[in-house]
Amino acid sequence: MKSTTIKSFFLTIVFFGMLFSAQAQKSFSVDAKSNFSVFGTSTLHDWEMKSGSGSGTANFTVTDSKLTDINALTVSILTESIKSGKNAMDKIAYETLKSSKNKTIKYVLKSADKVNETTWNLTGTYTIAGVSKELKTQVKVAVINGIVTLQGANKITFEEFGMKSPTAMFGAIKTGQDLTIKFNINFK
Repeated sequence: MKSTTIKSFFLTIVFFGMLFSAQAQKSFSVDAKSNFSVFGTSTLHDWEMKSGSGSGTANFTVTDSKLTDINALTVSILTESIKSGKNAMDKIAYETLKSSKNKTIKYVLKSADKVNETTWNLTGTYTIAGVSKELKTQVKVAVINGIVTLQGANKITFEEFGMKSPTAMFGAIKTGQDLTIKFNINFK
């Protein structure tokens, strides 16, 4: 009788251990407090365009307020949600991004490798202006009050995504080829 009780006790512990582990893996959604920026240069001045209206989902494993696994991650931004604060510049940007045909800019995770407690290397596919390209991104992570924050940046060029560097004023103002995409995404 004692061996049956001991076996039942161990089976109960194993069951609750598995149940706890399963609860640590959870689906998250992009929070409204996330932000995305694109930085570039021109012959006139450096510029920045911002968006605060991304959407997406992720599946993370969080244990003891630490991110232990990134199982899935997808983020989309409406192309025309990116704003510079100048209508003429926005119009040129949307033409460059081919926004009439490409309503969203999208990122889909392919793999994630943990570097340390606060740093991960992500490999994923960016789709910008209808062109998809796989890039590696190093991100800083934090888990505070159940919210997972990812911060990072990628350097890209217009050419990589099939775009031409925009010009204005009949070519008098030229945009540099290099861009930097920065993000601070909160998942809850």
